[in-house]
Amino acid sequence: MSENKTNVVLDEENEKRWYVVNTYSGHENRVKENLERRVESMGIQDYLFRILVAEEPEIEIKNGKKIEKMRNMFPGYVFVEMRMTDEAWYVVRNTPGVTGFIGSSGGGAKPFPVSPDEMESILRRMGQSDQRVVVDFTVGDRVRILTGPFSGMEGRVNVMNDQTQVANVMTMLFGRETPTDISYNDLQKVTD
Repeated sequence: MSENKTNVVLDEENEKRWYVVNTYSGHENRVKENLERRVESMGIQDYLFRILVAEEPEIEIKNGKKIEKMRNMFPGYVFVEMRMTDEAWYVVRNTPGVTGFIGSSGGGAKPFPVSPDEMESILRRMGQSDQRVVVDFTVGDRVRILTGPFSGMEGRVNVMNDQTQVANVMTMLFGRETPTDISYNDLQKVTD
């Protein structure tokens, strides 16, 4: 019986999972670069894989001109896909700019990984998801918003972006029709 428990621990340690690393605010890209450099110089490509600063495009209007820039969705955090071995954990924790892992109770306890569903949602917002959601609605259909600040509201699908898996939904807000971008996962077709 004790052999099985040892195997379970080894399997969990060898499994690739996403973790959230806390950084000094505004240093997310520097931490990402530092981690990528350390992966190369220390030869730990088998333990650390993708390192992401979760950013999404944002349109800003300056002097009447549209400027597209990237907005950090989670300031002060970097997402690291890794195998949580002692060596990899030590390397990440001791990278300049890293203040710790989210989900670690301290005292040498390793952190908990981000749930696959949460990470999939973040990757989809960034346009980096491999999974595609199959939906039963199309442009012009009525949909109900399932989560977020507009939860329970209904609207009409105005535009669908299959690349990012986001629909632009026209909802009634303060007596006006208002466009709102909602992930496909957070929408349900309204059937009469």
